[in-house]
Amino acid sequence: MSSATQQPDSSPLVACTISRDVTNFDLLIEDMETAVGEAWGDLGFPESLAFLGQLEARSLEFVAIAIDEDDEDHLGVIGEIITLAGNLEIKVILIADDVSPSALHALLRQGADEFVPYPLPEGELSAAIERLRAPVAPAPAPAPTVAAPTATGEDGVILGIHGLAGGTGATTLAVNLAWELANLSKEHAPRVCIIDLGLQFGSVSTYLDLPRREPVFEMWSDTETMDEDIFKQALVSYQDRLWVLTAPPEMLPLDMLTPEDVTRVLDQARKHFDYVIVDMPTTLVQWTETVLCASQIYFVTLEMDMRSAQNTLRLNRALKTEDLPLERLRFCMNRAPKFTDMSGKSRIKRMAESLEISIELQLPDGGKPVSQGADHGQPLATSAPKNPLRKEIAKLASSIHALGKSDAAAA
Repeated sequence: MSSATQQPDSSPLVACTISRDVTNFDLLIEDMETAVGEAWGDLGFPESLAFLGQLEARSLEFVAIAIDEDDEDHLGVIGEIITLAGNLEIKVILIADDVSPSALHALLRQGADEFVPYPLPEGELSAAIERLRAPVAPAPAPAPTVAAPTATGEDGVILGIHGLAGGTGATTLAVNLAWELANLSKEHAPRVCIIDLGLQFGSVSTYLDLPRREPVFEMWSDTETMDEDIFKQALVSYQDRLWVLTAPPEMLPLDMLTPEDVTRVLDQARKHFDYVIVDMPTTLVQWTETVLCASQIYFVTLEMDMRSAQNTLRLNRALKTEDLPLERLRFCMNRAPKFTDMSGKSRIKRMAESLEISIELQLPDGGKPVSQGADHGQPLATSAPKNPLRKEIAKLASSIHALGKSDAAAA
């Protein structure tokens, strides 16, 4: 490691670390030497601004800015460094140790190209450098015959779907309900959009075999300036009938989004679509209340097991404490017993009574065809049209649409 301002001319720098004190990031020093050998230097925050203005800085491929919680008072200077590097077409890798999500969000919006947590996972810095060096693939051009619906001045219906535990069928319900609604009629089908708010493990794109696109991250990063065009660019079409806002390409902190961010996106969505299906993460976050209050119906999926029962009690307790609209919840029993299983029906009834809830929708166990259809990126209507789960979701879609938008809350 050498000072960036003292590197011999015969060996130009290809990278720099920028930090308050690089010795606080000893793993970074080791990984930099592994990745670029001796062709890198180290700078502090003030001197990096001066160095980036010099001719020697033009040889840099990237800078690695390492920060911890003590650097959050200097976000303005760090933001200037990121902006200046971007103007010089120097890539920026942000390495953060115990930094708050709001600070991380601000710096990513400033223009950082990659984010790596500290302590550095093995090989992660080299992988980030390879991604920066890889040629940028052109974004796929949208089909000229497919255009997102335009606003009609009439707000659509928002349907939230929330799984009380992993594997309770929330995403399966969201994807298939959206597809059934979008295909209620060949000529006058409702306009339907599905929004995946699982910023970390959202799988709507997987269930429909759709790409996760960078415009999604860009939209969420700055919803204040989002307009109709930016919202439409973030959407991707499935078979020209269903519009999808996938999860971002990279895993993001759930609290990166604010209630205001979610409200702006929901407002755009219901301006353009008759139905907006929102697939929620299992975790309760600050903007869960936002989606719940905006939804006409908020489906909650559970199973006949102890974890679902305990999580139902916790959810009801949390909503009652915050005085939130419990009446919008519609509990859906996933893998419900068959019609002829009287003992199973009795267990569901006892469970509902003990939890003081009403289980209004029972989704039958569709078996292996459900997971197989998801793995192939196809709704059940395509992969297993006679599946009992598909038939139940199709009936639900017809019931919701038959009620009409003004009566959707009575579903």
